[in-house]
Amino acid sequence: MSDPPRPFWQTKSLAEMSEAEWESLCDGCGRCCLVKLDDEDTGRIHFTDVGCRLLDGESCRCRDYPNRSSVVPDCVTLRPESIADLHWMPPTCAYRLLADGQDLPAWHPLVSGRPESVVEAGISVKGRLSGHEENFSVPELVERIRAWPGRWPKDARPARKAKADSNPRS
Repeated sequence: MSDPPRPFWQTKSLAEMSEAEWESLCDGCGRCCLVKLDDEDTGRIHFTDVGCRLLDGESCRCRDYPNRSSVVPDCVTLRPESIADLHWMPPTCAYRLLADGQDLPAWHPLVSGRPESVVEAGISVKGRLSGHEENFSVPELVERIRAWPGRWPKDARPARKAKADSNPRS
């Protein structure tokens, strides 16, 4: 009896993935769609609990994904070649994890087989948004800075695995 085939994210680099595979990596947490503030003095990125105007607070998905870049000009389109430069991505993000040579955690829908596992693990922004960006002034956004979007929930952090030499991810 042979071992079952390894999942695509363990055998392909981000650049080798098909469009469908790439898109399936998004766990739908919505953390990357939170308004972030860049401290120009320190270079530190601060997450808020305020969503982009296109973020659906219930589904934690973009309400106009195909047109997001034209509706929200500073929306970032993730690509394999840009992941390394996106230090502001949440630490729980599958793209960031794979780029760093880590595996997907047990709560990720591709592993669990259940989209609701993201909410159950405390990763999702569902129920945690204070509103959308158009309803807040800059001083109000500063008051909405939160630590949780930039951290792993206590019980959701995966065990760290050493990157195998035979694993082509990069």
